[in-house]
Amino acid sequence: MMNQLRKWMGLIWMLMGPLSMLYLIKTALHQIALHPVTDTKIQWAVFVIVFIPIAIGLCIFGWYAWKDEYKRQM
Repeated sequence: MMNQLRKWMGLIWMLMGPLSMLYLIKTALHQIALHPVTDTKIQWAVFVIVFIPIAIGLCIFGWYAWKDEYKRQM
């Protein structure tokens, strides 16, 4: 039961990585268009750059969960 849950949550995490990046970039472009000053551009650039490894980590974690790498061996 728990292994099956981990497997399906892995699929959700793999989807969350790219979808959250798309949402973050969309929000950043919208906010930069509303306030086109240098401070806003720098702020959103930092947000996006910091979040890229987090999104990649979500995808990797999801891949391992989908492939049952976290399966308990007894």
